[in-house]
Amino acid sequence: MSLSSVISRFEAVLATVDTQEPAVYSKIHKDETSFHMVETGRRCRRRCLMDAQWHDVVVVGGGNAALCAALAAAEQGAKVALIERAPEAKRGGNSHFTGGGFRMVHHGVQDIKRIVPDLSDADIARTDFGEYSAEEYLDDLGRITQYYIDPDLAETLVINSTDTVHWLMSRGVKFLPNYGRQAYNHEGKFKFFGGIVIYANGGGAGLVQSEYKAAEKHSISIRYGTRAMALLHGPKGIEGIRVVADGAEETILARAIVLACGGFEANREWRARYLGPGWDMAKVRGTRYNTGDGIRMALDIGAQSYGQWSGCHAVAWERYAGDYGDTDNWHTAGYRHSYPFGLMVNANGERFVDEGADFRNYTYAKYGRAVLAQPGSYAWQVFDAQTLPLLRDEYKLRGATKVRADSLEELVQRMQDVNPAGFMKTIQEYNAAVKRDVKFDPNIKDGKRTVGLAIDKTNWANTMENPPFEAYSVGCGITFTFGGLKIDSGGHVLDIEDAPIPGLYAAGELVGGLFYFNYPGSAGLMAGAVFGRIAGRGAGEFAVQVR
Repeated sequence: MSLSSVISRFEAVLATVDTQEPAVYSKIHKDETSFHMVETGRRCRRRCLMDAQWHDVVVVGGGNAALCAALAAAEQGAKVALIERAPEAKRGGNSHFTGGGFRMVHHGVQDIKRIVPDLSDADIARTDFGEYSAEEYLDDLGRITQYYIDPDLAETLVINSTDTVHWLMSRGVKFLPNYGRQAYNHEGKFKFFGGIVIYANGGGAGLVQSEYKAAEKHSISIRYGTRAMALLHGPKGIEGIRVVADGAEETILARAIVLACGGFEANREWRARYLGPGWDMAKVRGTRYNTGDGIRMALDIGAQSYGQWSGCHAVAWERYAGDYGDTDNWHTAGYRHSYPFGLMVNANGERFVDEGADFRNYTYAKYGRAVLAQPGSYAWQVFDAQTLPLLRDEYKLRGATKVRADSLEELVQRMQDVNPAGFMKTIQEYNAAVKRDVKFDPNIKDGKRTVGLAIDKTNWANTMENPPFEAYSVGCGITFTFGGLKIDSGGHVLDIEDAPIPGLYAAGELVGGLFYFNYPGSAGLMAGAVFGRIAGRGAGEFAVQVR
């Protein structure tokens, strides 16, 4: 039965109840295709009114991609509901846990000043903002993903990046230059590196807070503690969605659905099944609610799986962090991203990656996998006095597993579960291999490297010899998974024959085909906003047309 037929049937029943109160016996029997009435009088009317509530567009999810979709759908004149599985206090999905960075095309200070209008003359004078062209963006996406990225999705992301940032500004999101994380004060100047200049004020938490305020202004209905369970799908496409709220099952009628409820990183079983042995032991950096519901529901009605199901974004993370992210302490639990300026060693005291292979933005999302593969699935990051001032703020906060000493021999004795002899041998060989005639510069790939090691460090290779020394213990923290649903550049979910499923759209981390093997930093929020906006706009237009 089509959506219009269901609504017509409700209206007919309600009219009957008005004139034949005691004589009508009805009950709502809910399944994908029909509603049968068997209750009495006005009680039936109340029940019908409750169950007959419907929306033009329902957005599933509560993070950046979902909120952008909801806002874009509302702009088309659609009646929009957003359902978030988490309670209100834990809303925001993985977006809440991010640093808030956006990777976008820009051509220097004038573009940045349009996004940060109160940028001072003093800031401009001391800063090299560089530029990041569309060609560079596409090159980075291709290089980082080993050219597996879907070219249509890549191009859509890049060409819409700057305009989407301005759109977010118009919805109340404020952006700031990312000093201290993407530009270091070196010899009195800041130079931005790695393709990222701006971040949302307040990080990811500030971003979603601004987006929720915009959603309220646009009269978007928001329901928390509501888990999506199944899509209702008929001959003409999407008809609604089945949810569970407060332990009770409900059916919400809708002309279009946007799935934006994340990947499956919080599902231990799926991690072990698709990522491989040991991944069930990884820590989850973000929300506990991303268990693959949106992917499963879409596959159940014939959507096409896509992307690298064995791949994920995973980082070096606090070794003894909790199983999931903490919304109350979202930026203190585990970030350990200053490794390019130090060394990482495993339980044998041996290095296992090139810490200076590239800017942190281009390596951090794959080094969590490298840590997980080490004996015991942990490592230590080691720094000396030369680079301690460059450590990111989270190293200085409570909760870090940290040791400090005035000699390397004393330091390794304090490093839990590390072979002292192996560690000292590694350090001695490393120090001997460092090119001491090359100048250190944290803002560029400086070519200060080692020569002759089994794993050379190719940039930022200071010797490890100036006390005091500090070491931080890390494990693997998974951020999101790379496998998901196939969409086209319009955000439509495609079936196994690459045909759009009418009324079904997707955005955010459950979209496959964007990232493989690795991930360029701050492309996730940007992709979520770009495709969320596109999917929401498409869903809104579709729903309004078929009213």
